[in-house]
Amino acid sequence: MAGQVTVGYPFSAVVGQDRLLLALTLCAVHPGIGGVVVRGEKGTAKSTAVRALAALLPPVRDDDGERPARLVELPVGATEDRVIGSIDFERIVQDGTRAFTPGLLASADRGILYVDEVNLLHDHLVDLLLDAAAMGRVHVERDGISRSYPSRFVLVGTMNPEEGELRPQLLDRFGLAVDVAASRDVDTRMDVVRRRLDFEFDPVAFGQRYADADTAVAERIAAARARLDSVVLPDAELRRIAAVCAAFDVDGMRGDLVVARTAVAHAAWRGADEVTEDDVRVAVELALPHRRRRDPFDAPGLDDGAVDDAMDKAAESVAEHEPDPDPDPDGDGPDDGGGAPEPTDAPDAPDPPSAAPEQSDEASDRRAPSGTNPASIGASYDTRLLQIDGVGEGSPGRRSRARTTSGRVVRATDFAGGSLHLVGTLLRAAERRDPTASGRLSIAGADLRGAEREGREGNTIVFVVDASGSMAARDRLEAVTGAVVSLLRDAYQRRDRVAVVSVRGTDAEILVPPTRSVDVAVTRLRRARTGGRTPLASGFLTARELVARERVREPGRRALVVTVTDGRATGGPDPVDRARRAAAALASDSVASVVVDCETGMVRLGLARDLARALRGTHVTLPELSSASVAGVVRAAAA
Repeated sequence: MAGQVTVGYPFSAVVGQDRLLLALTLCAVHPGIGGVVVRGEKGTAKSTAVRALAALLPPVRDDDGERPARLVELPVGATEDRVIGSIDFERIVQDGTRAFTPGLLASADRGILYVDEVNLLHDHLVDLLLDAAAMGRVHVERDGISRSYPSRFVLVGTMNPEEGELRPQLLDRFGLAVDVAASRDVDTRMDVVRRRLDFEFDPVAFGQRYADADTAVAERIAAARARLDSVVLPDAELRRIAAVCAAFDVDGMRGDLVVARTAVAHAAWRGADEVTEDDVRVAVELALPHRRRRDPFDAPGLDDGAVDDAMDKAAESVAEHEPDPDPDPDGDGPDDGGGAPEPTDAPDAPDPPSAAPEQSDEASDRRAPSGTNPASIGASYDTRLLQIDGVGEGSPGRRSRARTTSGRVVRATDFAGGSLHLVGTLLRAAERRDPTASGRLSIAGADLRGAEREGREGNTIVFVVDASGSMAARDRLEAVTGAVVSLLRDAYQRRDRVAVVSVRGTDAEILVPPTRSVDVAVTRLRRARTGGRTPLASGFLTARELVARERVREPGRRALVVTVTDGRATGGPDPVDRARRAAAALASDSVASVVVDCETGMVRLGLARDLARALRGTHVTLPELSSASVAGVVRAAAA
């Protein structure tokens, strides 16, 4: 029986994502652009478009003949050995041959390397991918093996920002960035659903419907690649590129280079011989949005007004350096025959973000000062490192110690694949060796020892924020907001999941469920109401329930509860005692805790310090939070 043929969704059938398709196409025309990162919610055709592009790439000619370009998908949990290659230990042990097996980067040569959820990939693996994409080769120097192999590919990373952002240093390494979202146009949404249903009903017939369109795109990509080297980038357009990058305060020169390469690729895609202002405009819109975002709390993207202003200033710079034209002897002005270049088919820029909701007029519900930006407040803090004691086995990150597949080798262990502990292997073989034997040391499979490595993990950070009336004075509110924002900024950099529990009035409220999107947490913190009583007991119990749910969902990820309060529990009978009992209940679950003491004034009751004792956690004051001289280890509560 003939095997079932798998038919992919056609590239030309993707509707409503013109900017995404253009970015992918330009990277296919000029892989030197450096790939594209696609940010967007689920169900926006990110993966569909990437997989469809692979079928349109020109075939690859090897020594053995011609083959289709490959789409290689890199799993988020891949090890470094799987990515770049590793020693074939079995062959070494069996026949003494020092053999090397290349990794996924070798398979992706002259194809597409696709990383879904690239924001969840180990930072050092992202560095490896980006280095390979930039150099076109992979160099491996490890365990006495030195190898180098070609790896020229179109790098595409997709991500859902709600699951956390890439660090700015890594985001900048991607050539282009595209934000995608589901269309709000009814006709477009209907078209998306109709096409998908038609594809699922009969993939073959659906593919045939778009075969000619896909063939035309493939031929156009091949023609653009062939034309690429002959496209001219005039000095006037190069000056325009430099002026726009300078206007946007782009760090370094990578942005300028990527814009130039993208503009050349767009000109080749249009079939033109020379880059024009329109090509530069398209390149700016694709290559610069993620390079302006230096902070997790900066709004992503570029609005039309900002691009217009930068292009206008760049035009002035270009005009200043153009030679004076010859005077028109007839006084008829410039010739209209040539006309302007035809407008490109680049889509419009995304609409600017909508305004924040109006603030409540209720006297009892105060909010953060309207003129205060939490990001700027948090910038005044250089927060100390808070990390959980002990060694975990959680998700990749940059906070607490953990057993990982990367990092420094700490001991030899039973070999189960991965890195080999060479010294441990040799010692084991030596122990098993017959003392009367002579000659070379013989290594058997039972002698192999693995390398246990220690690196860093990300944690779940649960912020319990006292938003009661005693905390709502303007000076204190600004200080507390700055402290929490600084901790959130730190959580962003260390790849933690964060949650925010607000304590005020009669109960505690989960402002932000556990998420990797720290900017969402900051936005909701800005809008949080303050005032009323302080039900701290409810806050601790809510945090306890939240941590318990997260342990079921991600058993390997340890939690840290950070309570920001002055300790003045109020509301109901015996509020202070109830808060201490709730804190002790949280501590009984072996949850690491730290209490940030916000009490001020000449007379201090020390209630926050008492809560820290009940939590069996660490107590710090607001000034200590930014003090580098204070040790940053948070002791986990004893069971």
